[in-house]
Amino acid sequence: MLLGIDLDPESLRVAQRTLDPFGERALLVEADFRDLKRVAKEHLSRPVDGILLDLGVSFLQLDRPERGFSFLRDGPLDMRFSPRQKLTAADLVNRLSQEELASLLKRCGQEPKARSIARAITLHRPIESTRELAGIVAQVVGRRRRLHPATKTFLALRITVNDELTALEEALPQAVEILAVGGRLAVISFHSLEDRIVKEFMQRESRDCLCPPEVPVCRCGHRRSLQVIAKKPIRPTPEEVERNPRSRSGRLRIAARLQSVD
Repeated sequence: MLLGIDLDPESLRVAQRTLDPFGERALLVEADFRDLKRVAKEHLSRPVDGILLDLGVSFLQLDRPERGFSFLRDGPLDMRFSPRQKLTAADLVNRLSQEELASLLKRCGQEPKARSIARAITLHRPIESTRELAGIVAQVVGRRRRLHPATKTFLALRITVNDELTALEEALPQAVEILAVGGRLAVISFHSLEDRIVKEFMQRESRDCLCPPEVPVCRCGHRRSLQVIAKKPIRPTPEEVERNPRSRSGRLRIAARLQSVD
């Protein structure tokens, strides 16, 4: 049986058509994966054998200009995974102070020109469309060797609108709790901020003690719950990237459940 969780009702409709041949064996739920444990408890009667978290934005969202995710197509500054969410990218771009914008771009987008971009944004407000924002950012950043100049800015806004990093931090321990012993947790991430969270979580949960080195006797009582299967992230092969160029930044990490968590 497959239990699929997604915030985007449109993505769920597409997935449902694909999974229709499996009938009741495929159950799709509109929810945030930060509610993974609750959703699993409502729909499943036993621990699960495998969990895959496929992070970030989908091709369906990127290819729909009206969703506001793409800097290559003009659309409203939206970027919400779910229409039920209130906060949009336009809210951030037009309401945050210059200092708040710069902090957001640096923290969530790792944008080296965050201050200059934030200054340019505040000078050109109100900004209503993705193409307008991308043009402003491009004027500040100039050409980059591999990335579109607005890539990091759009990433930072999308992450913030959907609270993606916090959701991931909340979902990972829940995934361990609902996994059966021997079950696999697999996570595909597409940028370093996500991958760092996953890497550090798996490393931490594969250790018995988390006390600082200077503490002679363990006081934390932590017991490992995971065994890391792949020490390094699995990257797409050149053949896969050729078939699907968007896979080039993907990183897959896998761990197995070892013990119960009290």
